[in-house]
Amino acid sequence: MTDVVLALHIFACSALALYGVHRVWMLITYFRVRKQPAPRVEVARWPKVTVQLPLYNERAVAERLIRATCGLDYPRELLTVQVLDDSTDETAQVVAAEVARQQAKGVQVEHVRRAGRAGFKAGALAYGTARAAGELIAIFDADFVPPRGFLRDVVPAFSDPAVGMVQTRWDHLNRGDNWLTEAQAVFLDAHFTIDHCVRDRTHRFFNFNGTAGVWRKSAIARGGGWDAATLTEDLDLSIRAQLAGVRFRYLDEVAVPAELPDDATAFKGQQHRWAKGSIQTARRLLPTLLRSDLPWTTKLDGALKLTQNCAFLFLALVVFTMPVVSLERSLSAPLWLWVFDLVVLALATLPVAVHFFVAGRSRQRSLAQVLLSLPLALGLGAALSINNSWAVLEGLFGPGHDEFVRTPKRGEKGTRRRYRTPIHPAVLLELGLGAWHLFAAVTLTASGAAWCTPFLWTFGLSLVGLAAQSVWAGRPVLVAPAR
Repeated sequence: MTDVVLALHIFACSALALYGVHRVWMLITYFRVRKQPAPRVEVARWPKVTVQLPLYNERAVAERLIRATCGLDYPRELLTVQVLDDSTDETAQVVAAEVARQQAKGVQVEHVRRAGRAGFKAGALAYGTARAAGELIAIFDADFVPPRGFLRDVVPAFSDPAVGMVQTRWDHLNRGDNWLTEAQAVFLDAHFTIDHCVRDRTHRFFNFNGTAGVWRKSAIARGGGWDAATLTEDLDLSIRAQLAGVRFRYLDEVAVPAELPDDATAFKGQQHRWAKGSIQTARRLLPTLLRSDLPWTTKLDGALKLTQNCAFLFLALVVFTMPVVSLERSLSAPLWLWVFDLVVLALATLPVAVHFFVAGRSRQRSLAQVLLSLPLALGLGAALSINNSWAVLEGLFGPGHDEFVRTPKRGEKGTRRRYRTPIHPAVLLELGLGAWHLFAAVTLTASGAAWCTPFLWTFGLSLVGLAAQSVWAGRPVLVAPAR
């Protein structure tokens, strides 16, 4: 039995090391291209823009979003705002009141209601796009607060007729709320600052992130339009559009602040949707990508992007096997196994840590802030392995159609969540695995082998911490007082 566990452990570590090698390439390329000057563009004509705000039961943040969007600095006669409201609660009344206030100020804003919620977010966007008068379509999710100068910063990029989508960077309204929001911010900073930057500058595939971006309406049609066949309609359309020849741009210098999920259950639900949807998209589009006439390097990088969440399967195997392997080898492991394990784990984890470090420093975070946040981010990745690997398996073998489950938003500071977030049974598995890692770490420390326990401590504390956050999020909460 121990031999089987050891074989699984070696296989999983080796697979993760391959993903680490790809991250090394990303980092090397980032240092090569990061200082390339952005092209200077002049706007000969400001085009009409439609801003779409897809909402579903977002009472806590709807008013803030509409108010910020209607305040965008753009010629009023060229700007239309669509509030695509599929809500089934009192959000509809909140939206109607704020839309009326903005209309009284002369803003072209409309409250768009559908008969049902067919197609979820993709359906709402398709419904609005068919009625949009703008040549360009900007999209913001409910938890975002677009800055006043957003359109004037982004629209010039469309002076190049080949550009069909421009993505901007996500910033964070509540980064310092707790360890979970800090760790998420580290993940997202690396995703945008390094991954998007590299793929933009090297003309590789990257994706519209569902919000804080602008599409050319014709590019949406060229990609085949919004489709609810996967849970990540943004990734799905992005790949289809780029396969059709649409050029994407990323503007790192333009940031849009947004609210991060501040409890573990909401966060894990969001991650589950993203992981499952990416695998659904891979099932759908990877064969077409591999058969295309694109350079093999572009196809390889695109394939790794579409399947990157598969790394959570291998990470979950490492999480399951590490306590057994650590306890066993501390007694009788040959030298070659220690060396091999050290090398593959270094290849799997060091590139990730450097990825986070470089992104943090690029975002002007202090050295102390970056170093303190690294264990949080690395631990969170391990703790997510159970949640996300299950999502990957559902994406690979589950049905093609799923309900789009929204991520609950908190809104302004002091607003309480209005609903209890249910506790998923997988929390018990996370708690058990976390305790198992901590037991192994304590046992090895007591036997004088503390030097081989850093991963056990990191994984154990992270698993227990994420599970405890989930239990806390599921506690009964007070309903927000009526305003």
